[in-house]
Amino acid sequence: MAPRPPARGWTGRGAGGAGYVQAASMWRSTTVQACGLWPWSAGTGSPLMGVPIGRNIDTNAPVCADPISWFQRANLISNPSAFVLGKPGLGKSTMVRRWCAGLTGYGTLPLVLGDLKPDYVDLIRALGGQVIELGRGRGYLNVLDPGEARATAARLTGSAAARVSADAHGRRHQMVASLISIARKAPPSDREESILDRALRVLDDRAAAGDVPVLGDLLQVIREAPEDVRAVALDRGSIDRYRDITEGLEATLIGLTGTGRLGEMFSHPTTTPMRRDAPVVFDVSSIDESDTDLSAAALLACWSYGFGAVNNANVLADAGLEPRRHYFVVLDELWRALRASRGLVERVDALTRLNRQRGVGLAMITHTMSDLDALPDADDRMKARGFVERAGMLVAAGLPEAEMTKLTQVVHLSRTEQNKLVSWTDPPAWDPVEEEEKAPPGQGNFLVKVGGRTGIPVHVDLTPAELALNDTNKLWREVSRSGRVDDLIDAEGVRAVVDEGVADAPVNLAVNDDGSLAAGDVPTGDSLFGADEAAAEGHR
Repeated sequence: MAPRPPARGWTGRGAGGAGYVQAASMWRSTTVQACGLWPWSAGTGSPLMGVPIGRNIDTNAPVCADPISWFQRANLISNPSAFVLGKPGLGKSTMVRRWCAGLTGYGTLPLVLGDLKPDYVDLIRALGGQVIELGRGRGYLNVLDPGEARATAARLTGSAAARVSADAHGRRHQMVASLISIARKAPPSDREESILDRALRVLDDRAAAGDVPVLGDLLQVIREAPEDVRAVALDRGSIDRYRDITEGLEATLIGLTGTGRLGEMFSHPTTTPMRRDAPVVFDVSSIDESDTDLSAAALLACWSYGFGAVNNANVLADAGLEPRRHYFVVLDELWRALRASRGLVERVDALTRLNRQRGVGLAMITHTMSDLDALPDADDRMKARGFVERAGMLVAAGLPEAEMTKLTQVVHLSRTEQNKLVSWTDPPAWDPVEEEEKAPPGQGNFLVKVGGRTGIPVHVDLTPAELALNDTNKLWREVSRSGRVDDLIDAEGVRAVVDEGVADAPVNLAVNDDGSLAAGDVPTGDSLFGADEAAAEGHR
């Protein structure tokens, strides 16, 4: 018999021996389709309960995962929350949008409480939800607006109605204190907190049915110095002492009720009330990224207003007056709110601890652990790390090597898992054929980590319907042009009329062979605006 080659082929020079034999690909199939392949089958650790998010990178098996399904139905996690982190551009928002779309199909309503880019507006609009625009000149959110708390309390009786009213009062008090913290870069004192609490109660007692006060009304109550407010201010019967005690608080509230950094957006009546029976996104993308104080204040206001609506829905469901609704709350760009001022971490910490009791799933999104460690106060840094520790699941995209030490302090990661995360940060390759930069190799790759279990590496593939709703580079799809507006003339001699107040219809011009305008065809102000308007505009 002829000699048989060894397992790796013939060895020696030119013999073609294989130094490495690639493992066979793994595929998932039903027992009917693959019944004759036994025993060449293998189990998979990827669960099939929840929103389908992609395929397992190692086994090609489908992966289904979301914080609500894994808590409610699969019992894989003890807290319906997820902490998502990774470098920019690798798909964190894409993963969360997939959760929002999938959970909507399960009857869970997504609430995006502050969209800064915006990443979720198109999706929420496609789902038939409500888009609430906030920003200077675009929309206002009154921090003293109790929302639907009054209407909810009116439908209830006894202690249930009292709890709704007390919750609304606490939220408004907390939000005013948060705005003061951001404006001052320090929280209000204990005495000022007491003054705010009592002034809000006086304001509610004075308000007529249906009236919603604004911050200017709260300032007026403090200036009037009613006896209830003076009692908690401890002015010892001296109005001059009262003025000295409340001077700092009054000065801060004046800044919040004017047209300063924070005043315009939060001191006017609410433009668009939030619905509790539909997906909702608060679009705050008009706020400039450099305006960190306003961004943080907007996020906190949206969080407070949104959780207030969730509380009203739960109370009505408990009383049997409305069907039960579960919500999936998205807290994007978490680091912006945490860095705004001392004391804000504690307020966010309270939100993250009670989501399970409120029937709310929670997704917290930031870039790296360094965002949490950058907080100036040591207590705030410890509380911020607790967000990651208490989260039911950790979903990590590509992270730099320096982040591994910080991340492993709160979540156990094997060396193999760390290497995966670091490799997903490699830069994209340049395609010499297409002459363009390809997508980063780690884009769409995530490691789903639950406790001490081995992480599940998953790649998120978007469907054609999702691709149309996940374009975060819309402003880059058109070619930019330089030069003065009046000088922009294209090859056909068509001048784009873009001056304010003029229709988009172009003016057709005749051109010579060399591309210059034909004599007599240069448009005047009369032809573009009309004689009267041209006289006023100076014949542009």
